[in-house]
Formats: sequence, C-alpha cells, structure tokens
Amino acid sequence: MRPSHRDTQRHPHGGDFAGWDGASGGGRRGGGRLLGHGDLKLLLLALIAEQPRHGYELIRLIARMFHGRYTPSPGVIYPSLTLLEELGHIQVEQEGSRKLYAMTAPGRAFLADNRDAVEAMTLRTRHAARTAAKMALPPAVREAMHAVKHALLTRGDTWNAAEARRVAALLEHAAQAIASPSDD
Repeated sequence: MRPSHRDTQRHPHGGDFAGWDGASGGGRRGGGRLLGHGDLKLLLLALIAEQPRHGYELIRLIARMFHGRYTPSPGVIYPSLTLLEELGHIQVEQEGSRKLYAMTAPGRAFLADNRDAVEAMTLRTRHAARTAAKMALPPAVREAMHAVKHALLTRGDTWNAAEARRVAALLEHAAQAIASPSDD
C-alpha cells in the first residue's frame, strides 16, 4: 500500500525530503546506482518546488541526502536544469552572477499530474539514502548492528512480557549511550 502524501516525511521548508541530514562529502563511492532513470530530474523539480534554489545549493543538498556517498556533478546537474527550463517547468532568475532556479506554474502542474511518479521517486531515493547512510558507518558498527538484529530475530516467539521489557530497556540504554557524546 502506497503511503499518502501527508504520511510522507516532510522537509522543514514543506517538502518531502526531511530527515536526510548527514555529512556532506564529495564524489560517488561504493557500488550500485543510487538514482533511477529520470529520478534526478524529478528530485530537482521537487526540491525547487519547496523553494527557489541555486545549482550548487542543489548539489550540496543532494550530497547531504546521500550522506556524501553520492554527489551529482555540475556536468549532470546543469544540463538537467537546462532541460527543465526548456520544458517550461522552471525559470531562471539572475541574482548577481548566480542563477536562481524557481518553479513555474506549468512545473507545479507537472508535479501534481505526476504525483505517483514523484512519490515513487521519493521512496526510492529515501531507500538509497538509507543505504548510503548504512554504508557510511564504520564496518565494526555495521557488524555490531547485524549481531543485535540477528540476536533479536533468532529469539523467535520465546518472548514474554518481562523479557520484552528487559530487552527493550537494554536497547533504550544502548541508544541513549550511542547518542551521547563520548568523554574520550
């Protein structure tokens, strides 16, 4: 079942891409394609629909979404923006020497008419971003996470209320300890 638009996580500026904070970085590292065919154009449109943006701002925002595991190059971003402008979906406003890309009414109509495709892209992109975040973790941490998951899943249906509370307390304590800065 596809989540409704209001059920998707929202960006602080009112968009669909909240909670994708992460360290910015450069270049693509690791294997696999992070964005499907046409996803970058839809992603750019959705981000520009949130608010007008500069090209390099879009590059940095996408890099943060993917925790530095994927950074689109200017050679990919700017031709995509030019295509979106030629299609009439965005317009360019000059801000000094920089270009600011803003949505047009036809661009908003295109997003509305293609909401299913935008939602599918959003889900694929979120999944790819989560995968990128996992890959950014040190191998020892990923292995420990796998060990905890394995221990939980191998318990099967042997849970009683007291054991569930005990394990939940252990996990809560571990989460709090991990979130707290180290004194080292």
